[in-house]
Amino acid sequence: MKTLRLRPGKERSLLRRHPWIFESAIAKGGGDSGETVRVESHEGQFLAWAAYSPSSRIRARVWSFDEAQRIDAPFFIAACARSIIARARFDVQSDGVRLVHGESDGLPGLIVDRYGDTLVAQFTSAGTERWKDVIADALLRETGLTKLYERSDASVRTLEGLEPATGWLRGGPMGAGGDSEGPPLELAIHEHQWRLTLNIAEGHKTGFYLDQRDSRKRFADYAQRLGFKHVLNCFCYTGGFSVAALAGMRAAGASAEGHVTSIDSSGPALERARAHVALNGFDPHRASFIDADVNASLRQFLKEGQRFDAIVLDPPKFAPTAAHAERAARAYKDINRLALQLLTPGGVLFTFSCSGGISADLFHKIVASAGADAGVDGFILERLGGAPDHPMTLEFPEGEYLKGLVVMRKS
Repeated sequence: MKTLRLRPGKERSLLRRHPWIFESAIAKGGGDSGETVRVESHEGQFLAWAAYSPSSRIRARVWSFDEAQRIDAPFFIAACARSIIARARFDVQSDGVRLVHGESDGLPGLIVDRYGDTLVAQFTSAGTERWKDVIADALLRETGLTKLYERSDASVRTLEGLEPATGWLRGGPMGAGGDSEGPPLELAIHEHQWRLTLNIAEGHKTGFYLDQRDSRKRFADYAQRLGFKHVLNCFCYTGGFSVAALAGMRAAGASAEGHVTSIDSSGPALERARAHVALNGFDPHRASFIDADVNASLRQFLKEGQRFDAIVLDPPKFAPTAAHAERAARAYKDINRLALQLLTPGGVLFTFSCSGGISADLFHKIVASAGADAGVDGFILERLGGAPDHPMTLEFPEGEYLKGLVVMRKS
């Protein structure tokens, strides 16, 4: 068994059971890509078993802090089972569910989402890549399903020295004389009272943003309770928040006069958003879709004197790491400043950051600074985060990548 020996004092995070070991913490030792290594303090004390990555700045990711634990096939079978069993105790109002959430479930670099009868997995670390076949079989055994599609095309794989990989891992085309087309890539799920669709080969992440499930429901609740008439959904992607707004309006009896404007720079995403409006039985005249840059559109709305009862800002990841935080902060501040100016008095802003490099505290400060520049004050009604099947644990606060604020503009 190969060993990593840490520099003096660098064992502290591992003693707190944090699962990452950075290159700068290692005094000596190494291994092959994905190989399990023994991690020791500078004094030779056992600390953890971890998967080694020769390329990443995170040189090793911990599998276990138990010296007696064997990192073998039964280990991964048990870890997948624990993760899946835990989801049965979470309040998930959908048949689209995150079954494995990386470090939070003790499986660093593994993301697994279930869409009905199909699993979609991302293997983004050297360790999960090495154990891919064992993990794939374990996931199917524990769920009783037969179809598993791989979406290991996230950019983080390049940091691990891994090439992108996509396609059916299990249950795909059978070859000559078999099912040459394979299972469908277009899927549909239920979320709360709505029906939504996705393409597991082309959609963002594993095909859909499951993490915003409960925030979409909260937005529908606000639309119903406060009677929104004019809603703006920015970076709308496939229109989840747009559907939520229309659902809330309909529940409030305002569907005949309410209107939702959705903006995104992806034509295909907007077409799916438009289809979602029809799929859920909403009047298509109550929704409009704009293929444009969000910042430019917000500025144009200000020039035109438009105002909205509610605005959603759910932008892409501006700061993947803390090193990008300063530049990202300027981008977040700009769109939030414009949105706060566009809100009617008493209007509601749902604003989010999915950037790991932006902490919840920093995001609050950014939005506050945006309000100051806009000359707008507001009440913070709620703080939002990822849905419960995207958990943050006590030992891994980095799991809180999605941060949201619900702000009501003061009169």
